[in-house]
Amino acid sequence: MARIKIAYIGGGSTRAPGTVASFVYQGENFQGSEIVLIDLDMERLQLIKTMADKMIRQRGLDITISITTDRRAGLRDCNAVLTSYRPGGFEARYLDESIPLKHNVIGQETQGPGGFFMALRAIHVMQGILEDMEMACPQARLFNYTNPINIVSQAVSKHSRFPIISFCEGPLYFPAMVVEDAGLDTRKLDTVMIGLNHACWTVRHMYEGQDVMPLLRAAYEQHARAGTLDAGRLRLLKLTVEMESIPADYFQYYYFRDEILAELKAKPTTRAQDIMALAPGYWQHYREQAAAEDPALDPARSRGGIHELELAIDAMDAIYNDRKEILPVNVPNNGALPDFPDDLVVEARGYLDKHGVVLLADGRLPAPVVGLVKQLGEYQALAAEAAWCGRRIDGIRALASNPLVLSLSKAEALYDEMAAAHKAYLPERLLS
Repeated sequence: MARIKIAYIGGGSTRAPGTVASFVYQGENFQGSEIVLIDLDMERLQLIKTMADKMIRQRGLDITISITTDRRAGLRDCNAVLTSYRPGGFEARYLDESIPLKHNVIGQETQGPGGFFMALRAIHVMQGILEDMEMACPQARLFNYTNPINIVSQAVSKHSRFPIISFCEGPLYFPAMVVEDAGLDTRKLDTVMIGLNHACWTVRHMYEGQDVMPLLRAAYEQHARAGTLDAGRLRLLKLTVEMESIPADYFQYYYFRDEILAELKAKPTTRAQDIMALAPGYWQHYREQAAAEDPALDPARSRGGIHELELAIDAMDAIYNDRKEILPVNVPNNGALPDFPDDLVVEARGYLDKHGVVLLADGRLPAPVVGLVKQLGEYQALAAEAAWCGRRIDGIRALASNPLVLSLSKAEALYDEMAAAHKAYLPERLLS
């Protein structure tokens, strides 16, 4: 097994205990390695280190956990850098979700204006991380889970020499959710999704060796008559059978925009507020487990579940241990998806070995859906450029091109209000 040093930026977050559990679960693949947890909050880092050390000791693993609030020091001599951070915390996410609603635009973490401003904040931090990597670990690879991962990866892959691979479990669980709603056995499902992150569709959807669409159509018709699915799940099943391809569930914000906007405006709290209400319970559970002899996370009391950021850890294993595996990844297209430019970061299956990642050519998106995904791709490129080196006008242009906005007056109003709200987390050039 490869002995490597891994930096985890975001190692004091609510998801960090689940991520540590993922490393421990795969601990045999990283024997002799060191994991450096990097964050702004030393108290939380110490709590998570206590949990991690106990998990490692109970399993007889040879893995060292270090903690630091000094990012550059933590990055020193690392082989791999795992990034999963949220500038401004859930308070900033609340602004991303609530401000657009005042302008009759959907407010969401990775989509529309909310996703755009999260990208601006995340890329500003990423530029500092990359500067530190140049000084501390110039040969490292970057494994990214920071949202919106497509825009973050677009900016880094175009402007930095560091190889970056970004990850999302969506291509694995989007089809499973639809199939479960149809009452089918997900173990019999064989799917491939391609497109952009949070904007992918299936180009293969087989069930016991046959096209699953007739089964899904029958299930949709039955649920529509009986009223046995909630509105959101029924919408996704309907979208699947109408387009004859299983979508990322984020497409509901585009194909059912009016319905979703009305629901969000009627809801008394945003998703960020819901998470903030749950967060004290997460930390209470983590404190309890840190005090236990053999910490064990309860999925119902942990942010995201008991195993987090697993795909990035799978990818580290595949690359540093030369596993020759196929995983869903987000990297520059380089001709794999013929509907998109070579330099656009796309989501597709990748072959990973000691040399890195090569995308597989899995075909073209269906004609009825490719236009919207292409438009989202153009927005992705504009947003990445605005975040990396743009000014206010570049941000407004990018935001106006987003399919949830498509209005210059709304883009200007949204940009100025949200930039002012997030001023502490944005570079000065984006404020003028």
